[in-house]
Formats: sequence, C-alpha cells, structure tokens
Amino acid sequence: MSVNDTSKSTSAITTPLYYVNDVPHIGSAYTTIAADVVARFERLRGKSVLLITGTDEHGQKIQRTAETNGLAPQAHCDKIADTFNTLWQKLNIKPDRFIRTTNSRHQAIVKEFFQRVWEKGDIYLGQQKGWYCVACEEFKEERDLLEGHRCPLHPNKEAEWRDEQNYFFRLSKYQSQLEELYQKQPDFIQPESRRNEVLNFVSQGLQDFSISRVNLDWGFPVPVDPSHTIYVWFDALVGYITALLDPDMEPTLENALSKWWPINMHLIGKDILRFHTVYWPAMLMSAGLPLPGRVFGHGFLTKDGRKISKTLGNTVDPVDLVNRYSADAIRYYFLKEIEFGQDGDFNETRFINTLNADLANDLGNLLNRTLNMFKKYCNNEVPNCSGEDIPADNQLKAIGSVLGDKVTQAYESLAFSQASEAIFTLIRACNKFIDEQAPWKLYKQGQQQAVEQVLYAVLESVRLAAYLLSPIIPNISNDIYQQLGFSIDFNNKSLTDVTEPFVTHSAWGTLTPRQKLGEAKPVFARLEQPQAVSS
Repeated sequence: MSVNDTSKSTSAITTPLYYVNDVPHIGSAYTTIAADVVARFERLRGKSVLLITGTDEHGQKIQRTAETNGLAPQAHCDKIADTFNTLWQKLNIKPDRFIRTTNSRHQAIVKEFFQRVWEKGDIYLGQQKGWYCVACEEFKEERDLLEGHRCPLHPNKEAEWRDEQNYFFRLSKYQSQLEELYQKQPDFIQPESRRNEVLNFVSQGLQDFSISRVNLDWGFPVPVDPSHTIYVWFDALVGYITALLDPDMEPTLENALSKWWPINMHLIGKDILRFHTVYWPAMLMSAGLPLPGRVFGHGFLTKDGRKISKTLGNTVDPVDLVNRYSADAIRYYFLKEIEFGQDGDFNETRFINTLNADLANDLGNLLNRTLNMFKKYCNNEVPNCSGEDIPADNQLKAIGSVLGDKVTQAYESLAFSQASEAIFTLIRACNKFIDEQAPWKLYKQGQQQAVEQVLYAVLESVRLAAYLLSPIIPNISNDIYQQLGFSIDFNNKSLTDVTEPFVTHSAWGTLTPRQKLGEAKPVFARLEQPQAVSS
C-alpha cells in the first residue's frame, strides 16, 4: 500500500523524528516542508490525512550535549523540541501529531513492541566490539571509516572503540525476506538511486545489530534486563507507531495500530536510509506487523555549491530565512528549484531572482493586470461567459484542460519541481496570450465578446494555477482565490472534496458567469538583493 493508492481514503505520512542535539537546520525544514505539501495535496483530494513529525530525544549524544550546556537531559530536550515546533509554525507546516520519544506513553509502546520481538526469539545477549560514532549513534564498519577512525558524516569527530555486552537483534535472519520485499515491491524504496544503494548494502550480507547500551542512563531500560538501556534507534523507530495513538487512547500496540497503520510513506534524508529500509522493516517483520507503503530518501542540501557545515561556517538558519522572507517564499524555492530526491543547492541570489521572476512578475503581475482590465472593461465581475464558451483550440484552455492530471501525477511521485514547472508553463503562456491578443485594442474596436473571452481564459488559468500551487504556497493561493471572489481557505485542514470538489477546482473552466471579483492587490512583494557589507 502506498501514498498514491487513490482507493485508500486515509493517508499517514511521516518525517523523521528529529534528533534534538541541536536546533533545527535547513535540512530538517526541507524534509518537513515536503511532507506538509504531500499532506496538503492529499487533503485537497478529500483524503483523511495524518501528518506525523516529532523529536528523537534519547541516547548518549543527547546526554553529553545536555551536560556540556549545564542542563539536565530532559530540560535540554524540552528546550530544543520547542524550537522545532516554533519553526514548523513559522513555515506554515501543519502536523497532526508531534511525537516526543521521552513521552511516557511512548515507553509503554516500546516495551510492548520489544516484548513481541523478544518472544519471537529475535533478541539475544552478545559481545559488541567495534568503532562507535556517538554523533550517528551507530557502530561503524572499519571499511566505512576515514583515516584516524573518523566517521565520514562527522569527519571532525573520532569514533570510539567499544567492547561491551549488548542485546542484539537478529537482523541476519531477515536477509532473504528483505530481499524478497525489495523484489516484489520495487516502489518500497524511492527514488531508484536509493533503492540501488540499499540492494547493494543488503547483498553484502546483513549483520545482527546491537539494540542496547550499558553505562547509559538517558533512555528506556531494557524490559528483560534494566541494567541495559534500549538503543536510541530501536526506540525512535517505534515512535512512528506511538504517534498514531489518539490522545485519549490507552497506549497499547493494538490501539496504536487500529486506524492509521500501515504508514503510507516515510519521508527521510538519505543519511538515515538503512535504518528505515533495512532495520525498520526487519523489526516489523519480527513483530508480525504490516510494512509501510514506501520510504522516500531525498538528497542533501549544499550552500553556494559547498557542503553545509558548522566547521565551514556556512550554515543556513531556517528561522532567519523565514523571518527575512516568508514561509511561501522558502517553500516555493526549495521545492521548485531542487529535483526532489537529488542533492540541491541554496544560493541567496538565485533564491531572490527565482522568487521575483516566478511569484512577483509572472504570477503576481499577471493577476494584477488582469483584474484591473476586468475592472475597466467588465464591471469588475466575471462576464456572462464560461469555460464551455471558450473555443477548444484556445491555447490556454488546451494547456489548462490537461494540467490537473499532469500536476496530480507529479505530486503523487513527489516531483514537486515538475509540478511547479508545469503550472508556470500555463502562467507564462497567459502573459504571452495577453500581449498577443491585446484586449485593450479589442475593447477600442468594440469587440466586447472577444475581450471577455480573452480575459476569462486568462483569469481562469490564474485560478487553476493558484489551486494547484496551494499545497506549496497556500498563503499566496489564498490571496489569489479571495481576489477572484472565492472564500476557500487553503490552510483549513478540514477542506475536503465534499465541500470543494477537487475534480471541479483542478479542472479548467470553474469560474462562473457574473462572479463578483475582489480588489486587485499584490500577492508577492518584489524582493531586493541583500546589500554587501563593506569592509
């Protein structure tokens, strides 16, 4: 079952549960924006959606970070979790559940899940020897480490040698079942490059992995041996199940799995691919639970062509970015300019140029000039004209009539940049169409019907574009729809196909004759390039 199973009326989508060693970065924002767009699109189609995000709050890294900052671990977690919630609000991201792994209800679910796997005989006590990256909270193969036993993902940190007793999960037992899963459900891991990466990893042979730690207080005790603490990843992955509980439900596995399981899609960064495509499905197989529909691992972000890192001093603060620009600006740039699944770059000059060209000029100016012509030539209302009155060979109608299906397919496959480009093909065609048809000349010649048909075709195209862009830029789409005389609020989660049919609004020709239009106002203010600071 997957997110693009249109026969299913519910859709559960997750971001990772973000590790609270530090405040959210632009990569976390990128994943969560994308998940929010998927959720909004599914709601637009009338589906009942559960968008899950949250924070992963246990482990040695958290304990050490808290100590460094002179805080108790829980106080540190509370402080950082708040910064995630605040950022999501600023970015107009609307999760349905925010799960924190320090929640006592989560402990009950982890305990029950662990017990199932224990009773299956898939957990045993063994000796763990190896190099451990505290930043990754993961043992590393010697072959994967850089010189000086440094982790490739954290090259400024040396891995630590560990030789201790741990409880292990029998991952090796599930090798053939995982390979069968990947073969029978090729869409389980997306995009194709990520799938190939996992297939290659699994083909080398799976090793059992440690699911407990000793000499660590910050985490849940192992139910069968409280001298051990449950490994942070085992605990965090089960958080996706805990998040499914309604607030008034008793925290049991049966209750958590009763409505929304299996998850339709896990949306993650490619750095945590193995945990979600190898460890997690094997854990679920052991617990006898159905598997998620698909796991989509997107690429990394760079800044000005260079890897983003604190060491290089080139981090991008998402809070600063949204404060200086707007939620819609950030949402649009990152989903339009970067092919989702590939690595992508943030460059502030390109960011401003893209937004000015697309949102201020092509879309904003088009709406403004068209509404002003309606005021001048059509008494500020939609003329006695409908989509059916526009000839089939009208170029805007030709593009618009297939746009809804094209954009739907793009959203379903998470091709956000393709969706945006298809919509702006229509917008750019509108600007060209106005210039070629010159309704001001037609008006002077007394060709009122021709004027009305030209303006109807353009305004209807703008409406369709705003509707299809609403999952990405809901506030701008709201402004456009209000100026067109509609009362839809695209930020309303209860917007369903019962009240505002998707089939109607995603089709070209929805504007009705004599509809009163609102006052023309700019929907996106042109941005200025930041001034270089002189030395």
